[in-house]
Amino acid sequence: MDGVDEPGDIARRVAGAALRSRDVADLSAGAFGTLSTPVPGGRVRGVAVRADSVEVGVVVHFGRPLPEIAGGLRRELAPLAGGRAVHISVEDVVAGAAGTGTGPRS
Repeated sequence: MDGVDEPGDIARRVAGAALRSRDVADLSAGAFGTLSTPVPGGRVRGVAVRADSVEVGVVVHFGRPLPEIAGGLRRELAPLAGGRAVHISVEDVVAGAAGTGTGPRS
């Protein structure tokens, strides 16, 4: 499509990359379920692609300072956001060391 990424494609890429972060235990749609993007067959929970921004709700492992985690995620996800600003919302913190979840960790 003329090189323009669809919101669903952006949401899927951002969600996948966020879940590969060693600090992220899961994604969260937020208290009211507003952090999600509709896609054919459902929704990408935890990533809201807006006209000028991408909002990502994360549940993180306890251990590192939250601003450090959010800043690192923002830098990591920005290239996948189609030129939109990336906003990270830490929705919860869970016990357990970073890197104990599933998926590749860097």
